[in-house]
Amino acid sequence: MNPKQDHQNKGLLVVLSSPSGGGKTTIIRHILQSGPPDYVYSISMTSRPRRKGEIDGQDYFFVDEPTFEQHIENDNLIEYERVHDWYYGTPKQPVEKWIEQGKAVFMDIDVFGAIHIKKEFDDNALLIFLKPPDEQVLRERLKKRSTEDEEQINKRLQRLPKEMACADDFDIVITNDELNETVNKVKQLVEQKRQV
Repeated sequence: MNPKQDHQNKGLLVVLSSPSGGGKTTIIRHILQSGPPDYVYSISMTSRPRRKGEIDGQDYFFVDEPTFEQHIENDNLIEYERVHDWYYGTPKQPVEKWIEQGKAVFMDIDVFGAIHIKKEFDDNALLIFLKPPDEQVLRERLKKRSTEDEEQINKRLQRLPKEMACADDFDIVITNDELNETVNKVKQLVEQKRQV
């Protein structure tokens, strides 16, 4: 890599968090399709079962609970949380490599994991909280994706007040009402932060 090129853009962790159904995965997917080639996605690891249509190594790295706990013990994760009975975490190695290469690393993680990332990476991280327009919209989005039953949806919605209370710890809060508008806002924020 040309060292000159390396200084044009600094490595940045772009953390998108929201309550379940807040649209973070959809937003990141759209950004990666249209963004520059140095935009990359950090695939999380989880102990939860694979949903229909999900691909190991593309949507998540799916592992069983003992394997996940082994990764915690070996300090292979930047952050991890237990959410809705399952572990979720961010593998350390690829993220550190991408940051060194000056890439913008997009992460779709839980609000508490995001706060941990900020402590760890400070100025190399941009935390964006995607706020749903309201609880009803969120409930509809969760139902529409048909990946959880009513009980699981209610469990996810129970976390909502706790998650919304964390919004103030983020660098920016965006109400995710209109997809294209949100995608453009996020891209703009990323490029501004990378040029600082």
